[in-house]
Amino acid sequence: MQHIPLDQVSQYFRSLQASIVEALEKEDGFAFSQDAWERPEGGGGLSRYIEGGHVFERGAVLFSHVMGEKLPPSASAHRPELAGRSWEAMGVSLVLHPRNPYIPTTHMNVRMFVAKASQPDEKDVFWFGGGMDLTPYYAFEDDARHFHRTCHDALAPFGKTRYQEYKEWCDRYFFLKHRNETRGVGGVFFDDLNDLGFEQSFALVQATGNAFTQAYLPIVQKRRHLPFGEKERDFQAYRRGRYVEFNLVWDRGTLFGLQSGGRTESILLSMPPTASWRYDWTPEPGSAEARLYTFLTPRDWL
Repeated sequence: MQHIPLDQVSQYFRSLQASIVEALEKEDGFAFSQDAWERPEGGGGLSRYIEGGHVFERGAVLFSHVMGEKLPPSASAHRPELAGRSWEAMGVSLVLHPRNPYIPTTHMNVRMFVAKASQPDEKDVFWFGGGMDLTPYYAFEDDARHFHRTCHDALAPFGKTRYQEYKEWCDRYFFLKHRNETRGVGGVFFDDLNDLGFEQSFALVQATGNAFTQAYLPIVQKRRHLPFGEKERDFQAYRRGRYVEFNLVWDRGTLFGLQSGGRTESILLSMPPTASWRYDWTPEPGSAEARLYTFLTPRDWL
């Protein structure tokens, strides 16, 4: 039976959470709170979060390391041969909802899953997943290009096609089928990663997690002082409604967390603090709000 160094992976995820929170606190000037929790079925985590900050109206950087006796349906749906196995899952997930509508919302997640061997002739099965994506309310092409270029450069050491494959996967995954639009301008997304072997798969996940602040914070710094008013905040709340729709209807991570008995407060920290819905509303043609919709179709950002 192969040895999978779970402690090494868990230690990296903890350090990643700490380094990202430190960078975000420096940018915002407002301290994150923290909430350590335990899961009755096994494991626990540390929720680091901000509410009502100077830059971030709500933000969460979450670490969890949980385990259970039987894989939940969302984890075994694509792997029926693993149904019934005990498991461990760990990772860092973050969502940032800025106050200024000209700063995009962003999401990042890096994770590892292990299905434990249940018979003497079986092996533990591991896979990594993760990615990051950008959800703007107002369209700035330079921001999208910077975000994608940073993702591309982080993945370049792992093969010429990795970025393009994961970029296309992100476009497919963060797609609101009932709206026929992407959630934002994408980024990269991957799952079931073990084809590189443990060491290189883990290295790719670290490269992804380590690139997040380089991809996102320059955008925050460029947009945080742009003036905005009630019109822009109203549109931000309307578009945040799309974010809620995706997370509650389509997102596998939300579903896994709820199915596996995860901590509901931490899972739902991904939701924006305010959102709104309007019946059959469309933006005024030619407006800055209408321009966003030209960005919600997959395209090449490099």
